[in-house]
Amino acid sequence: MLYREAGDFKTTYGEDSQTFPIRFDRLGYYVTLLVAFGVIPLIINDYWASAVLLPFLIYAIAAIGLNILVGYAGQVSLGTGGFMAVGAYAVYKLMTSFPDVPILIHVLLAGFVTAAVGVLFGLPSLRIKGFYLAVATLAAQFFLVWLFNKVPWFYNYSASGQITVPQSKMLGYYITGPQTSATAKYLFCLIVLVGVAVVARNLTRGTVGRKWMAIRDMDIAAEIIGVNPLNAKLTAFAVSSFFIGIAGALFFAVYLGAAEVTEAFNIQKSFLILFMVIIGGLGSIFGSFAGAAFLVLLPVFLKNVLVGQLGWPTDLAAHLELMIVGALIVAFLIAEPHGMAQLWRLAKEKLRLWPFPH
Repeated sequence: MLYREAGDFKTTYGEDSQTFPIRFDRLGYYVTLLVAFGVIPLIINDYWASAVLLPFLIYAIAAIGLNILVGYAGQVSLGTGGFMAVGAYAVYKLMTSFPDVPILIHVLLAGFVTAAVGVLFGLPSLRIKGFYLAVATLAAQFFLVWLFNKVPWFYNYSASGQITVPQSKMLGYYITGPQTSATAKYLFCLIVLVGVAVVARNLTRGTVGRKWMAIRDMDIAAEIIGVNPLNAKLTAFAVSSFFIGIAGALFFAVYLGAAEVTEAFNIQKSFLILFMVIIGGLGSIFGSFAGAAFLVLLPVFLKNVLVGQLGWPTDLAAHLELMIVGALIVAFLIAEPHGMAQLWRLAKEKLRLWPFPH
């Protein structure tokens, strides 16, 4: 029978605590990686890369970062767009200042710069929480966008105020610039996403993750049993901002190629990624992937149906698309407040118990 645990037995603690304890889950994971690395690069084209795959990969990284802060540590944040802008401008300054360094090093360093900025804006979380912390991170969003827009040093004194990514190679292939192929962009973002997901999964299952969840569930009780709130909250802000900074660097350097801060990293970006986390499921790495897929694929599907198939005007289709997406978000959250990750868990439980009713 499909999805049964008969024959699955563990003889070590490592096997018992692995991420995919059921053999069927492990098989699905390996098949997914095989398709992602071995099949999609052979058939990908520019449209699928720019419209679906690259946005999904980059937004999934940002959603994982925000989910660590909101879902695992319980700290509300509305400054995701601003932190993505930090990563974008950091990687731009690094690439223009050190053009011979590989792009992967630039992206990681941009993540560390964003982590430092995230810790700075995370300091208020030691005294405030809930709605007040949301307002503080919202202030960070507006301040960072204003800073990058008003200080010419960040965009190298360009007359237009826009930043444009220079060409960069890695292992002999162009990763950024007009000569970059869709396959190279896709594989680079995919490798970074897999690395981020593995690191996030191990962090959330270890001592650090348990401290985050203890602070989330009841911070006073966590402090009584020995959890340091200063350490737990600031590490959550640092790790979250690190991943979000990497997403911002990839969004600018690999996906857009050129950006202006008020258009590319405005408040709508913060709400979009927050909706991905809420729809996908708080406190779930899989939920970050599911939420990113939902909010990336659904608008593309609606646009193809309304404009491509029905022939509606583009402006009318865009407004109707926003209405449909908003209505689906509200309906989905009413039906399942714990997100798509909870639906996936329930579906697996049903398969494991079927045909028994209990």
